[in-house]
Formats: sequence, C-alpha cells, structure tokens
Amino acid sequence: MNTTKRGFAYQLWDFFCSLRLSIFLLIGLALVSIIGTIIPQGNPPQEYLQTISETKFKLYQQLGFFDMYHSWWFILLLYFLTLNLICCSIKRLPRVWKIISEPVLVMDDRFETSLSITRDVKMTGAAASIKDQIVSFLKQEFAEPVVTEVNGEYHLFAQKHAWCRLGVYVVHFSIIIVFIGAIIGSFAGYKGYVNIPEGGSISRVVTRNGKAVDLGFAVRCEKFSVAFYDTGAPKEFKSLLTVLENGQPVAGKQNIPVIVNEPLTYKGVTFYQSSYGPSDEGASYHISVKNRKTGAATQITARQGERVALPGGAFLSVMEGTADVRPFMKDFDGPGAQVEFTPPGGQPQPFVILGDKYQSFNEQHGGDLVLTLASLDQKFYTGLQVAKDPGVLVVWLGCALMVVGICMAFFMSHKRLWARVTDGSVTFGGSASKNPAGFELSFDELMQKLNKG
Repeated sequence: MNTTKRGFAYQLWDFFCSLRLSIFLLIGLALVSIIGTIIPQGNPPQEYLQTISETKFKLYQQLGFFDMYHSWWFILLLYFLTLNLICCSIKRLPRVWKIISEPVLVMDDRFETSLSITRDVKMTGAAASIKDQIVSFLKQEFAEPVVTEVNGEYHLFAQKHAWCRLGVYVVHFSIIIVFIGAIIGSFAGYKGYVNIPEGGSISRVVTRNGKAVDLGFAVRCEKFSVAFYDTGAPKEFKSLLTVLENGQPVAGKQNIPVIVNEPLTYKGVTFYQSSYGPSDEGASYHISVKNRKTGAATQITARQGERVALPGGAFLSVMEGTADVRPFMKDFDGPGAQVEFTPPGGQPQPFVILGDKYQSFNEQHGGDLVLTLASLDQKFYTGLQVAKDPGVLVVWLGCALMVVGICMAFFMSHKRLWARVTDGSVTFGGSASKNPAGFELSFDELMQKLNKG
C-alpha cells in the first residue's frame, strides 16, 4: 500500500515537472487569449445580442467567454502553470546551485577530457613561481582564482558571471509574481462603466457583474468636447474632470483633461475615456426666423421635441440635430437640425435647416419664413471606463524581475577557467554556458596575452 502511494506521488511529481505540461499550458493560455481578443470583454448583454443569437449568448456566458480573464477555468490554468513552474524549478535548481556554489576546483586528467577547450603552455621556472604569475595574470585579465595544491601540482579555478545560471529561475519567479498580481487584481479589483453628463458628478460605479461600488469620493465632469476629422468622424473627445472629497475639489485634481490613453488616476482608481453621447437634457437650438416679405427677423430658442409658435401663426418643432452634418450631408458642414414646420392652417412639413453659411439652402423651405440655425448648444455625457487593480504594482514588479532574468539567461554566460601548474608547464581548460565559439576566441586571446607577457 505504501509502495503504491509512493509510486502515485512520484507519478504526480513527474507530471507537474513535465515539459510537456508546460507546453500544453502555454499553448492553452495562448489559444484562450485569442478567444478573449476576438470576443469583446465585459460589454452589456444587449450589445452581444445585436451580433449573436440568444442561444450562443447563453452558451458563451456559461463558458465565461464574456469575462474570460476572470473565469474559473482561466484562473485554474494559471494555477496549474504556476505549480508547474514551481515544481520544475525545485527539481532542477539543486543541480544548478551546486554548479555555482560547489564548483570543480581541481582539473584532473579525467575532468580535462570532458572540457571542449584545453591548451598547453610551456613556461620556465618552478611550479610555485609559475603559479604566482598565473594568479596575477588571471586576476588582472579574467577573475581572481582559487588555488588548490594536490600532490605538488597547483590547480587554479576562476569564474565569471556564475549567477547568470539562475536567470531562468528568476524568469520563473517573475512569471509567478505576475500571476499573483493578476489574481489579486481579479479578486480585489473591479472594472465598470459610468456616464457623467456635463456638470454632473458620480460617487458610485456599477461593475461588470452588476455590483455597485462606492468610490469614497466623487468625480465631476466640468466640460466635454469633441473634435472631428474633415470626414465627420470623431477625431478626439476630451473630458475635463474634477475630483471631489466631501463636496470640495481636491487640490491638483481640478479640470484634469482625460482623453484616450491619458487617464485620470486617484486613490488607485483609474478613469479612462471610453465613449460619449448627447445627454438626456437634450440640446438648445437657437434659430433665426426671417420674414421674406418684410425682412423682419426674430430669434427663438427651442429644445428638441418642443413645439414653438412662430410669427404669423406658424409652428416649429425640432426633431433632432447635430453639431456637424458632414456624416449625413457630405457637401455641407457645421450644425444642422431636422425640423417639422407647420404653416398657418397647413400640414406639417419636415425639412433640414443649416447655418447662415448655407442661406440659399435654407430659403428653399418655410413658406413666408426663412429659418436659419444660428447656433446649437448641445450638452454631452462622457462615458468612462473605471478600473481599480490593486495587483498592478505586483505585476510591474514581476515584469521588472522578468527583464532582469531574461538579461541574465540570454545575454550573460557563465565562464569558467581551470589551470594545472607543474614545473615548466601550465595546462589550461575552459567552458562557457553560452556561445562556446565566442568563448573559445576569448580563451585564445587570453593565451596570446599570456605568451606575450
């Protein structure tokens, strides 16, 4: 029974130390990350239902595809990969640590045959005096050697960058730290969306799972503006945000411009510019009404959907409007409004009015009256993505360690050099953990310097 249990434990250990498991987990994470890239994450259900059927929506929701990076199976993959890295490191680290901490100090004949690079150098003098010369030479040109005397022979050992062998384990450790940071952010952080009308403020955020979170402070949208390309497509939308504590603006956090990729962060909560739209208040339309016969002009102000009386008994209702008509009327620009004009005793007549730049266009409608859109006061709401990730500093620490580990693992080499000193001769041997061809060139240059000296 004990043997069976021990055998199962060894099999389980070998399974978690397996390179095949590492490859399988990495490929699995890559594939599911592709799914998370293709399928938008964290959108409202109605947005998904616009593009997929209700059956697919329910299936994807059950599988966690809409919030994949917080799904139980994705986190389980991270757990398995973390365990795999830990087991692989535990299995292989003792051997590497022994190479670093307990190097071979004596190059006997058997060990010499295992080295790929060896050179014999003839020198004059006794072994003790030659040893002193070699110690001084290596200390100056390579690294300070350790001297061991065996049977009248002097064995010298010197090494450089021994710790670079630990680079791969630093990378393993950094990946685990990144995973820990991601898990902290997954459980202790949140993401949500909020719409703030111009002049309005919020102090609570509704997360993706519908949970309301109290921020502990308030954010007010002072102003929102949007710039357009010549094609009419939005070029830049910008919010001016102010942070409030107990109803008072926080010093240094007033009228902070927030645009795409330039968020506002306060107390670990980050506000990203995400979207915008017209506020529920609607727009105010300032319209010039001119009598064709008398030339008399008056100014009226109308709100969307409001029925306004005009001089002479006519009525006007603004159905909808825009600050820039280019997306809808390619030969025109500036503000425009779709109106419904009702002449005295007549039927409603829908048409478009533009700014005074297009007076001839406006004169085509309105009967005895010429209607011109003087200006448009449109209030917007700003759509912000709100995120709090307490694990982000842990992730950055892991990334920094990863850079260090990669530099150690790929750009540094553990170089070792042995020398066996006897009367009248020295036998050198060397090895490098990386780029042996380059090390052999350096080794030969070292021998040339010794011969010249």
